[in-house]
Amino acid sequence: MSTARPLKKLVSCIILDLDGTLLNTDGIVSEVLKVYLGKYGKQWDGREVQKIAGKTPLEAASAVVEDYGLSCTTNELLSEITPLFSNQWCNIKALPGSYRLLKHLSGHRAPMALASNSPRENIETKLSFHQGWKESFSVIIGGDECSKTVNISSANLSTEGYASLLSEHPSGVYFGWAGLSTRGDFKMVMSIGWNPYFNNTEKTIEPWLLHDFDEDFYGEELRLIIVGYIRPEANFSSLESLIEKIHEDGRIAEEALELPLYSKYKGDSYLKIST
Repeated sequence: MSTARPLKKLVSCIILDLDGTLLNTDGIVSEVLKVYLGKYGKQWDGREVQKIAGKTPLEAASAVVEDYGLSCTTNELLSEITPLFSNQWCNIKALPGSYRLLKHLSGHRAPMALASNSPRENIETKLSFHQGWKESFSVIIGGDECSKTVNISSANLSTEGYASLLSEHPSGVYFGWAGLSTRGDFKMVMSIGWNPYFNNTEKTIEPWLLHDFDEDFYGEELRLIIVGYIRPEANFSSLESLIEKIHEDGRIAEEALELPLYSKYKGDSYLKIST
């Protein structure tokens, strides 16, 4: 007589996109761009749908400006269409099967995360019109919380519980040392501020570890020692100028941290994370 064996657990977590996976945003995009392009005597023909799919708002706007030969800049387009999109979030419909899928996965206690190129604020707004969706996800990550756009190994840290500490430190770029639980100590440069280029709505802490990692270090404990200040926070006219400045900050930090005044903090006991 054979006894049935329990199925082996093959899935540890499910990561879902939002736009085009759970929500039908294509119609909203078409409606907004039809209105906007009409101001320039252009007609939206849908040719950009594939190009802008999966892109950040900045990348999508840049593609529209280039392909339609608009006289405005990418930032000007973004500033004008963002309110138009915001007014339409309440009209986005769930794709067929979305509610059923989330209910099924939640019912089986499958851990779920949501990752989208949309800014976190937009994600929160879209989810608010679909009861129970936000609570289904243990982790939600927006495009403005990642740094792949500028190709650096940064960590976007939660500011929960640090409001008073953040208020004591002026917005700007700092440098120091970072300790990762399983990898050791590394030079780092760190921004504290509002990231005005990305229109963040809250003050954030974002350290960039000056090392080429073979893989991401999500989930690892990170400790930081700040030893110096480089410059105040600034806005930029383009993504390219932002990236150039970030790398300049990195070079300054690299050189400064070689000085005995700052290098002595490498290996500090605070950076050593007990396992």
